[in-house]
Amino acid sequence: MTTAANEEAPVLLHAEGRAGHITLNRPRAINALNHAMVRLMDDALTAWERSDDIRTVVLTGNGDRGLCAGGDIRSIHDDVRAGGGAASVAFWRDEYRLNARIARFPKPYVALMDGIVMGGGVGVSAHGSVRIVTERSRIAMPETGIGFVPDVGGTYLLTRTPGELGTHLALTGSAVGAGDALLCGLADHYVPSERLPEFTAALAEADVSEVVARYATAAPEGELAAQRQWIDACYRADSVEEIVERLYDSGDRAAKEAAETILSKSPTALKVTLAALRRARDLGSLEEVLDQEYRVSAAAITAPDMVEGIRAQVVDKDRDPHWFPAELTRVTDADVARHFAPREGDELGLARGRG
Repeated sequence: MTTAANEEAPVLLHAEGRAGHITLNRPRAINALNHAMVRLMDDALTAWERSDDIRTVVLTGNGDRGLCAGGDIRSIHDDVRAGGGAASVAFWRDEYRLNARIARFPKPYVALMDGIVMGGGVGVSAHGSVRIVTERSRIAMPETGIGFVPDVGGTYLLTRTPGELGTHLALTGSAVGAGDALLCGLADHYVPSERLPEFTAALAEADVSEVVARYATAAPEGELAAQRQWIDACYRADSVEEIVERLYDSGDRAAKEAAETILSKSPTALKVTLAALRRARDLGSLEEVLDQEYRVSAAAITAPDMVEGIRAQVVDKDRDPHWFPAELTRVTDADVARHFAPREGDELGLARGRG
């Protein structure tokens, strides 16, 4: 597969030696993913999986702000308002299949998680076999802030963090740097950003393990390890309400700030997120979790909070979402349970495909 002729294409593809490069190319949108980009990535993986000339795939993002800020949520907002969300559900179907494919890709898949890596950006990077962070990395699953629930395999990744760190990150939507990404298992190696050009160039001929050994170094210390005591104690509670109460009662300033952050998010999204995380712990594979997330995502767009959350964050930018219901206590068990109900005639079916 040769260099893309159109530099305005949303995904640029080219080969350097034995490495195939996927470059997300919407820098003004911090490379936010849309359906066309997912299809182009999948096509590239199909070609390079079969190619004897390509032995490594490298994912980068164009521009200096980050790899990928997530899915193109403005288009989801417009689709739901205009068409009921059918195009968004179709996008998620292909996106989640791509996430699973990346996780099972038979050749090294090297993701350079430099700068902002959020939501859908985590999905196309953190399932890779070699995940590189830098001092600029800011990694997050911020979905509860737009009335949504962590997807793209996010609930799979976050349930495999030490203790309750994943629950903390999922409910607050907080971003972590390189040290904490490594602690949480969201990344594998730290390379200073100034060395990324050399690192990437070396992948053209050398084995990935050799290149990593040459360029990877110790990451700056993170913050979460020192907060494990209150995080684990507070977030192991069985409800969001009890988690918030424990955070306020812990006496730790950072815990109180986490509680206040949580209370600014969509109450429905918070309760569904906690349920999704707890259920994901009992599921055996990424495919099973993605099947669950597909149900949750498709249900979420039929409720008012996601459109309202995107409106407040990226359309009107007033940062003042009006959630419905507005309080955690008014979100019923039935409200949560409907997000996990099977979709008759429209299941993702990834786990079935691996069976």
